[in-house]
Amino acid sequence: QVQLVESGGGLVQAGGSLRLSCAASGRTFSAYTMGWFRQDPGKERSFVAAISWSGGTTYYADSMKGRCTISRDNDKNSVYLQMNSLKPEDTAVYYCAADLISRPYGSSWELSASGSWGQGTQVTVSS
Repeated sequence: QVQLVESGGGLVQAGGSLRLSCAASGRTFSAYTMGWFRQDPGKERSFVAAISWSGGTTYYADSMKGRCTISRDNDKNSVYLQMNSLKPEDTAVYYCAADLISRPYGSSWELSASGSWGQGTQVTVSS
């Protein structure tokens, strides 16, 4: 498994932008599908975006299509989530995720039992 550390969360006004980063440990980072989930208090964790090991394929939740871009830099063992036109309903804790086995399907992704999670970073969008 890889160890994941998120950064870049914070407070932003509605309509603003944030760029989240996730740094991963391990020599096999480039083999992992990487992605982002978010969780509101009292709700289940939900899929936001994912990117294939090569960066050639990306997946987005319907709620985020057109407003965010996921990217990765395998040389830096990092994955990024650029979020634009943020809305108050985007307020949540955002988690980085990695998996060698499970692949996203359409606008969803369920990690396998061997998937890894970061500790999360808070994003708060004020109205």
